[in-house]
Amino acid sequence: MKTFTLEEAQALLPVLDALLKRALESKRGAEEVESQLAELARRIYLSGGMKVDTTTVAAQRAAMEKQLQRLRETLAEIDAIGVQVKDLETGLLDFPCRLDDQVVLLCWKMGETSIEHWHTMESGFKGRQPVDERFRRKPTTGNRPN
Repeated sequence: MKTFTLEEAQALLPVLDALLKRALESKRGAEEVESQLAELARRIYLSGGMKVDTTTVAAQRAAMEKQLQRLRETLAEIDAIGVQVKDLETGLLDFPCRLDDQVVLLCWKMGETSIEHWHTMESGFKGRQPVDERFRRKPTTGNRPN
């Protein structure tokens, strides 16, 4: 598992913010098309059947799949960086970080200007604590997070 220093995680925030926005845009785009298709299915059902423009429906399905693929690729890009998406809707991210001899998670939520919280692997978001001076220390040679 890749770990980050507070400085490294902080430096990634602009990129991650853009990636989260792209992921949310793709998710919402797919949900919008899915809603349109569900409404069409409801109208067909209520009317006992109707003539449907299959070309339009196929184009909508293709557009939805394109949005879903973009979403998957964006989430994979965040994962490849080594950052964990905990809640896409709120833009909640965790950054594994070495603190003393354990791995904890630096915690950031979209809209926050900087990483100001952390929690243990077990405690989750509810166990968030303020970042303190231990995270701001420079790692010594040989103890550098990987």
